Amino acid sequence: MTRRVLLLSTIHPPTDPRIVYKIAPALSNHFQVFCCLPNAPATTHSANIRFISLPYYQGLVSRILWVHLRALLKCWAIRPHIVHIFVPELIPIAFLFRWAGAKVIYEIQENLSQKFSIKTQHKSYLFRTLWALWHRMAIRNFALVLTEDAYLKSLPPTQHPVAVIHNYVDLDFVDRYASKDPTADFPVFFYCGVLSLERSFDTMLEAFALLKKEFPKFKVHLFGQQRLSNQTVERLMSQTQVEANLLFYGYTDLKIALAKAADATAGIALLKPLADYPDSYSTKIFEYMALQLPVITSNFELYRKVVEKHACGFCIDPSQPIELANKLRWLYDNPDKALQMGENGRNAAASYYNWSHEQLKLIRLYEQL
Repeated sequence: MTRRVLLLSTIHPPTDPRIVYKIAPALSNHFQVFCCLPNAPATTHSANIRFISLPYYQGLVSRILWVHLRALLKCWAIRPHIVHIFVPELIPIAFLFRWAGAKVIYEIQENLSQKFSIKTQHKSYLFRTLWALWHRMAIRNFALVLTEDAYLKSLPPTQHPVAVIHNYVDLDFVDRYASKDPTADFPVFFYCGVLSLERSFDTMLEAFALLKKEFPKFKVHLFGQQRLSNQTVERLMSQTQVEANLLFYGYTDLKIALAKAADATAGIALLKPLADYPDSYSTKIFEYMALQLPVITSNFELYRKVVEKHACGFCIDPSQPIELANKLRWLYDNPDKALQMGENGRNAAASYYNWSHEQLKLIRLYEQL
């Protein structure tokens, strides 16, 4: 009998690249997969992947009150053999499945103890205390998936299987949806990720203001959820006067966003040295490499070991707009060298940062349970 796997999250969207486009397809060749996510679609193109829809609430208390019980009731009838949870708030529900006989995998996607310093909500003393308690209990009782090697350093000894499954790029997925017909005759830049000050939104706007003096028609495609107040955005726009050059799409299915990279001179992934950022890869680095875009990212040691090692872009101070503007200008003015950087990045992604390697580790972990 084919074992049933439940992939469960109350916050990830139904187009989450890691859960829906990587993990679920990888598992579907070996298991019957159920994806229980907010606003999940009613249909799927795979016979071995089924979706279960949950309502979406932004607030944690609302999710606990209105979503958790519904998720439990909807998923209990599946009688999953393996339950894979992606957010700490689901640890109590995971224990119920464990007591019913299921194996549980707890995926750690961030070092939350460090992230509290930059969170704007869900960081009260009560929440931090409950998270620490649930986190310790999960580590003692569940198999673990970590998305970064650095998370191993703070992991206490455990008797259960542990695997680091990096969020590397799926080259086949990128090739399937990326456009290959550039048409622009002016600089175009590509950004995919959360829009926030921690991710250097202010630095980017100041750099774009400098570029506008030389390239008044340049464009920037910006894909990602806005985690800035409207007042902050309006203030930055007023200071930099680049609003006409920016195309905001909000959170967008990666399938759609990839097509907008066709004209891009570079992909930008700048994070400031806050929380766990210096020890965590930006997934966008690998996506830009797969798209054959030169990468401009932060000068963290972890990032330099990828970008500078493979000569596929630049690592800069994420607080220096002049440096960012200079690198963007150089790439546009030197298309042959930019093209070589893009090719270097693609080759490195294929050889070292490819999801096909990671999914094998994922399957091995599942087979141990």
